[in-house]
Amino acid sequence: MRASRLLSLLLLLQTRNRVTAAELAEELEVSVRTVYRDVEALSAAGVPVYADRGPLGGYRLLDGYRTRLNGLTVEEASSLFLAGLPGPAAELGLGEFAAAAELKLLAALPPGPRSHAARMRERFHLDVPGWYRSADEAPFLTEVAEAVWEERVLRMRYRRWGPAEVDRLLHPYGLVLKGGSWYLAAACSGTVRTYRVGRIIEAEVLDERFERPPDFDLAEFWRGFAEGFAARMYTAEAVVRLAPGGQDLFRYTLGGDVADKALANGHSEPGGWTRLTVPIESLTHARWLLLRLGTLVEVLEPPELRALMAEAVADLSRLYGTEQEPGTAG
Repeated sequence: MRASRLLSLLLLLQTRNRVTAAELAEELEVSVRTVYRDVEALSAAGVPVYADRGPLGGYRLLDGYRTRLNGLTVEEASSLFLAGLPGPAAELGLGEFAAAAELKLLAALPPGPRSHAARMRERFHLDVPGWYRSADEAPFLTEVAEAVWEERVLRMRYRRWGPAEVDRLLHPYGLVLKGGSWYLAAACSGTVRTYRVGRIIEAEVLDERFERPPDFDLAEFWRGFAEGFAARMYTAEAVVRLAPGGQDLFRYTLGGDVADKALANGHSEPGGWTRLTVPIESLTHARWLLLRLGTLVEVLEPPELRALMAEAVADLSRLYGTEQEPGTAG
């Protein structure tokens, strides 16, 4: 257990310029006192680890020192090939580098882990975009990635929802791949916003640099954005009755998370029907969505949505001609 922790401590020091004892303790989930003892053990073993004192101090390795230990288990090595995602790497202009890195990693692994990693690649494939949709076309992804990496100001023309086009001057902080679409987290006029890269019409990376906030956490920002997105998207609720046997189509139509939450809070009614409250984006969107369920669902509230459903059903009846023409056989 301690040997594994010492190796993790060494690799943390190698991958970071300077780390405080408190940061190491949090990362390794041990006490600061344990970190002190582990650093002394590394030093006694000949590892050139030094402590810089002061408010900006911390532990660091002698400049240029690198260990050849990698400590990769069979499972860890295999997971790297599963997470390689050659498609996104190619979109960022890193396809050749990703392939070269994979080849070098394979060559460096012992025969056992190498064979296991090769089997993992042969048997598992990650397809990022959802069903019935292709990945976004993002012709300016390379320029955006360059601006993110080099911390350069990005000037762009952006197509918002609808016909509106706007010009923006951004400090790009990071890129996120979600469901086959790339999203840019960037500061505009001091506020961090999210932009869909596929909607960028023009992009120019300027020579001007900006300072990325050291405390900005891209994963944490995206988590907050994703949670807030649902709250912004669903602006109202509808009460419906779901017929017996309609749960699968209900989940498929509304999405697993929304449907499961509604079903968990549903109330049974006579005949096997279930009374549910579901979030909706708008009346028109809800009408389009719930019509896909046909006779498996009945809208109860709000009355405006029920009226829209009745109007749509009447239009369908007229379209398909439920009344027979004179002279036709019954």
